[in-house]
Amino acid sequence: MAEQTRKSLSINETVPSDADVVVIGGGVMGCSIAYHLAKLSGGTKRVVLLERDKLTSGTTWHSAAQVRQLRSTENLTRLIQYSTELYAALETETGQSTGWLQSGSISIATNPDRLKHIRRQAALSEAFGITAHEIKAREVTEAWPLANVSDVIGAIYSPNDGRVNPSDLCAALTKGFRAFGGSVYEHTPVSGLKRRGRRLASVETKKGTIRCETVVLTGGLWSAAIGALAGIHVPLYACEHFYLLTRPLDGVVRHRPTLSDHDGHLYIRDESGGLLVGCFEPQGKPIDVSELPTDFAFGLLNEDWDHFEPMMHNGIHRIPALEHAEVRMLLNGPESFTPDGAFLLGPSAEVDNLFLLCGMNSVGVATGGGAGKALAQWILEGGAPMDLTGVDPRRFPPVESTVGFLRERTPEVLGKHYAISFPGHEWKSGRCLRRSPLHDDHLDDGAQFGQRFGWERPLLFGVQIDMTPTFDRAGWHDVVAEEVESAHGRAALFDQSTFGKIQVGGRDAEAFLQRVCANDMARDPGRVIYTALLDDRGCFQSDLTAQRIAEDEYVLYVNTNSVLRDMAWLLNHQHNDERVTIADVTEEFAVIGLMGPSSANVLSSACGGCNPLGDLPFFSHRTFSLSGIDVRAARLSYVGEPGWEITVRAADAPSLYRILRESGQLAEIRPAGLIAQTSMRIEKGFLSFGHDITPDDTPVEAGLIHATKLRKNIDFIGRLALERRLKQCSDRHMVTILLDSGFEANPIGGEPIRIDGGIRGRVTSASFGYRVKQPVCLSYLKGELSELDGALVEVDIAGQRYPGRAQTAAAFDPSGLRLRATLNAVAA
Repeated sequence: MAEQTRKSLSINETVPSDADVVVIGGGVMGCSIAYHLAKLSGGTKRVVLLERDKLTSGTTWHSAAQVRQLRSTENLTRLIQYSTELYAALETETGQSTGWLQSGSISIATNPDRLKHIRRQAALSEAFGITAHEIKAREVTEAWPLANVSDVIGAIYSPNDGRVNPSDLCAALTKGFRAFGGSVYEHTPVSGLKRRGRRLASVETKKGTIRCETVVLTGGLWSAAIGALAGIHVPLYACEHFYLLTRPLDGVVRHRPTLSDHDGHLYIRDESGGLLVGCFEPQGKPIDVSELPTDFAFGLLNEDWDHFEPMMHNGIHRIPALEHAEVRMLLNGPESFTPDGAFLLGPSAEVDNLFLLCGMNSVGVATGGGAGKALAQWILEGGAPMDLTGVDPRRFPPVESTVGFLRERTPEVLGKHYAISFPGHEWKSGRCLRRSPLHDDHLDDGAQFGQRFGWERPLLFGVQIDMTPTFDRAGWHDVVAEEVESAHGRAALFDQSTFGKIQVGGRDAEAFLQRVCANDMARDPGRVIYTALLDDRGCFQSDLTAQRIAEDEYVLYVNTNSVLRDMAWLLNHQHNDERVTIADVTEEFAVIGLMGPSSANVLSSACGGCNPLGDLPFFSHRTFSLSGIDVRAARLSYVGEPGWEITVRAADAPSLYRILRESGQLAEIRPAGLIAQTSMRIEKGFLSFGHDITPDDTPVEAGLIHATKLRKNIDFIGRLALERRLKQCSDRHMVTILLDSGFEANPIGGEPIRIDGGIRGRVTSASFGYRVKQPVCLSYLKGELSELDGALVEVDIAGQRYPGRAQTAAAFDPSGLRLRATLNAVAA
């Protein structure tokens, strides 16, 4: 009775004037984050949950609520593993059932590429602690007697997957939330977000205004509109999502594993004695939330049998009895999707104390428990508890939040939900959002483009190249080999203009960067510094190269995808009394990489026979004029060949590029793309943020302690943690692995690595090494460094083990002598 009274009061009374955290949205994500904030803080945080209608309205209530654990990355798998544990335990904790049923799942393959895909996933299961194994078609029939398996060539069974009742789950979460002092206010839509600079000060509702320290946006379909109240970009858009429900059908066995027929775009399970047949059709139907009724809560969209008909044919093929089943309904409900098919979890780019947990791409219930806990930890502890960069909202540029782009991209995203995870996948929709100043030149050279952070970047050059994604040797292999050979034997031009560029200036610029950067930033103007940005755990938040321009000015060159995260990190760590300016100048400048042993001849020819950089030391830069164009050239290389990275005003970049092309004719200069660059940096052992170094790694295991100032008596963020890590003697180290199998093995990243049969690590980056003539992998392996250097290993690719050898040195130019060689022009 007391609980019921409290529920009524929370619905009807005015909202409190103050709170520590306000959660906006009462679907599964809002209920989960509210529960975890209250529980993990021991009830000490005043947490308020606001819902525009009633809890679970919008999307959660009609979710099919599948919980499939095994994902492409360890941390996303961990989130869902925790969800399954939580959903099974909540009834004991709260007395409210969640309807959790551990029924398992079966993923079938009907073609060789799908079989490789699911075998790759199964290979990861042991590394991730997930039970999964391959089964035969006849074993699929044993679990699903109604299934047609005539075209099934293999399957993976995961016994610990399951399903849950979404409404009961939210009831259990909110009951636990209230037990820790949390308050729920239904029928309380948000009408405003009051912002002061980079912080939200309060949340406005018709029941009053709440001053708060933190806001969490879990508004589902309405998240973009709510974010817009404070000028915040939330890149998500809705699509119609269909599943068919039949009346009871003879032969349906209760609580069988969910049958995933992803080649047919389907998932199938028993439901109330009948069947539930859901789909992610090849081309989804977008819907603008503004087209929904203002009171849309527990409504559904119109049935669309014409759209669903191809999926119905696929369903009848897989379950022939479906042809004669009596249909109960074709459920059509809106769900929100992001531009890359991964959800949003983390802080917004524009506001420091607004966190997003939305755009769930139809995995909200599965991920809900783990995602809610992870974000609660992030808020309470001041940092992410694990590497969550793959779902960080700041991975999208503002241009990918526009309605026109999202409406074009979202149907493709839904259609790729069950796609085979080939390496090198590129989206077809929503292209040409951002172009390098050299884009037209690349078109003239027959570039094939990929998209990163909205930018069109040349992957390789050749108009007739087969770019079809594959797990096997790619159709572009020989062309990339030619590009690498050009950079290795003569000269090549790389367009690096999309790298983020952050200008840090002001009287206190050096002191500020000394504190936030791990390396010594007190170098003379004209020097280049490689450094990491670390958190208090000593883990990477980013890595970058800095060019010191003057006593009071630096330019930081950061990963293309990281510029918003890095800008936020720098701004968040700036002290109020520091005279420092921080500005994103990415689009003001272009960067052209002139690389290769003949690069000095090319530059000398461009400068009228005089090389102005012949005496420039490694990791230094110099400004000069080239044919009347002001440029700044830095002596460094991301591809392991001698050369310069040349920064130039964006408007002058095409002229400079053409001068270098013309001056390099004798050297047979040619452009080279991102695929060649990636292969070359892996051969050289250069680590990439987001792949080889992440917020789960420190410079200790990455072998980058030399790029810190630990030997100097200078404090910096993460120093104490690094010192502790060094004393603990890490048993995990970055190594290079050379595979013995030539073209037979095609590692792409993520593969488990075995030593003496046991899994000791996973591949972080991989490519064919064109200069060393064999596949090369980068990986963290567990063990003593002396033991790992020279160790015989096996890399598990889709269940097949390929032998190789680990080494602590780079595959190519391990001494670095070639990279640092003197660059003087040689007489023709």
